Amino acid sequence: MKKIVLLMITLLSLQAQTLDVEYKVEFGIFGEIGIAKAKLTKEEGSYEIDIKLDSTGIAQTLSGDRKERHISKGHIEDGKMVSDLYQIIKSHGVYSSNRIYRIDHEHKKVTQQTQKWKKGKLYKDKTVEMDDIYAKDDLLTLYFNLDSYIQDKNVSRDYRLHAVGAEKQQGYVDIHIPTKEELPEYKEMLGENQAWYAKAIIHQDIFSSDKGELLLGIGEDGITDKAVLKDLIFFGDIRAKKM
Repeated sequence: MKKIVLLMITLLSLQAQTLDVEYKVEFGIFGEIGIAKAKLTKEEGSYEIDIKLDSTGIAQTLSGDRKERHISKGHIEDGKMVSDLYQIIKSHGVYSSNRIYRIDHEHKKVTQQTQKWKKGKLYKDKTVEMDDIYAKDDLLTLYFNLDSYIQDKNVSRDYRLHAVGAEKQQGYVDIHIPTKEELPEYKEMLGENQAWYAKAIIHQDIFSSDKGELLLGIGEDGITDKAVLKDLIFFGDIRAKKM
């Protein structure tokens, strides 16, 4: 499931709050492959996003009980979340890893620390500076801020947005608001009752997708209700639905 589920969640409200959302993820002929749980806490000018991804069923067996946790911490600026730290924790079988991006907004620099373990033994610990991928967003805040970035959601338009953590796709994510001609396909796949629709173009080979197209159906509350990653080779679509 990788980072797919992380592209399925957006937020509307700007007040101090705690928000919990849970998604079931299904993959073609395999059925359910995972559960994603997201928690957002905003308080006194700061925020924390915590997303846990757990494989289930046959995917749990085949992946060695793969688990991922993505954490974003930072501050709120002009009503938007601004990332100061983005952390990715992964484990499967005897392997585990921890990757931390620390964002220096004053100097517009990003430091990435990567640690990897096998059977509990650390075999890699590397820190690098990534000056060319600086952004105020990371991959989590980008989609939580998406509602405020796209003002007119009924007008077809393409957006290119930058995010820390997207270095495998040159540091950006492309968002497309569908045309009137494209809208029936979105409604067929995501349901008629969504407030607005969007498509994220994912520039990573790991998805083995024909075009890397992630369709999003977003409700009145600003939360993604359903998402579909289209046309994965051999297996069809990955689908995620809010529980």
